[in-house]
Amino acid sequence: MITGEIKSKVDQVWNAFWSGGISNPLEVIEQITYLLFLRRLDDLQRLAENKGRITGTIESPVYVSDQERLRWSSFKNESPEVMHRLVADEVFPFLRGLGDQVGGDGSTYGDHMRDARYTIPTPALLSKVVDLLNDIPMADRDTNGDLYEYLLSKIASAGVNGQFRTPRHIIKLMVDMMAPTPTDDICDPAAGTAGFLVAASEYLRKHHADALTDATQRKHFHRSMFHGYDFDSTMLRIGSMNMLLHGVESPDIRYRDSLSEGASEDTERYSLILANPPFAGSLDYESTAKDLQRMVKTKKTELLFLALFLKLLKPGGRAAVIVPDGVLFGSSTAHKALRKALVEDQKLDGIVKLPSGVFRPYAGVSTAIVFFTKTDSGGTEDVWFYDVQADGFSLDDKRSPTETSDLSDVLARWQNRTGSERDRARTDRSFTVPKDDIVAQGYDLSINRYKEVVHDETEHRAPLDIIADLEAIEAEIAEGLRQLRGMFR
Repeated sequence: MITGEIKSKVDQVWNAFWSGGISNPLEVIEQITYLLFLRRLDDLQRLAENKGRITGTIESPVYVSDQERLRWSSFKNESPEVMHRLVADEVFPFLRGLGDQVGGDGSTYGDHMRDARYTIPTPALLSKVVDLLNDIPMADRDTNGDLYEYLLSKIASAGVNGQFRTPRHIIKLMVDMMAPTPTDDICDPAAGTAGFLVAASEYLRKHHADALTDATQRKHFHRSMFHGYDFDSTMLRIGSMNMLLHGVESPDIRYRDSLSEGASEDTERYSLILANPPFAGSLDYESTAKDLQRMVKTKKTELLFLALFLKLLKPGGRAAVIVPDGVLFGSSTAHKALRKALVEDQKLDGIVKLPSGVFRPYAGVSTAIVFFTKTDSGGTEDVWFYDVQADGFSLDDKRSPTETSDLSDVLARWQNRTGSERDRARTDRSFTVPKDDIVAQGYDLSINRYKEVVHDETEHRAPLDIIADLEAIEAEIAEGLRQLRGMFR
């Protein structure tokens, strides 16, 4: 978390855009992303030049000799009017033409810049923002990542097609529960700002730091471990930059409408899926991938995404995904068939019910996290349930921090789900349910179906005594009225 002077500078950048005529948060993030990317390109060029002074050759230069004026370190010193014209007429066309030469061989960063739009309206605003960004130290990876996360936290409005930003503490909980390993292939088929992939990369840096000193595992970490799809080009740019600023050199962030195009080439490719797919209602059959339709006959996006996750996972692969509550108890044939498949054909590990205010102010929808392992041969024995009551924030639109949170308890109990958790009563916050009980309930996975509620016994007065008291009060009022009437005669 950034604080103090850097936070103040970021706020100044944000306020400069706001007062300068750009009030759409996504557009502000997008323009800042372009400028941060241009600054990074200049840093890459400087590193290549420093190396070239030793080797005698500059390998993979970002800029050639006649493009020096397009570098951040050059145009930032121009007058506002010259800088504005230069960035609009030459720097952005250069950015759009970068292709895949940036960030190393096969990087996708350059690809996402192909339709970059420059929308900063005035020379004064550009000059002010460039000066502010130039003053922010960006040599430290942790600071860079926190800086961008802080910017993303300012996206305060819901996106289109059911997109909204998943709270970072919920993402961290899911990643901690899944505990990624250095050999995992991790995918988020609805990546958005790449929050799940960033959290997974941070988990690996913290818990498997040794892996990054091994050349093979380091290459896997930077180039083949993280995969994210989205069909929003703005989100692809933001997600890529988020990964870049968190120190992942060349993640696989690419355009894909996961439900429409299918994922035949990625079948059984990933060992871990972390996702909060959009709940956008229904799709047309015509626009839905045929292979997913064969798995589940429905138009519901949340069910189609679950079918997609099963398709993308390798045997033995694990998933932690957020779903709307309806997936757990919906009565349609498709709902029942998918739940039965999770219980009978795969290994359903757990259900964590989240409080309904977790996604406020974006949405008030009730949600749960589903954890499962793809086996294609069953394996469900006892399913672990947890009923989260508090996540550390108020459950209204303000989402103010509170002192109460169940999340650390969720993680601790999840890690012990095959041990003492099996002895807990169904009146407790967490408990396990045998597969046979779930089958007997028609594969209903709603926690309320299994949770037992104990009512405290309270003694009430006898009804006749209460009536007698009411009659006495009524007589007292009548007597008072009689005396009052007598006073006016």
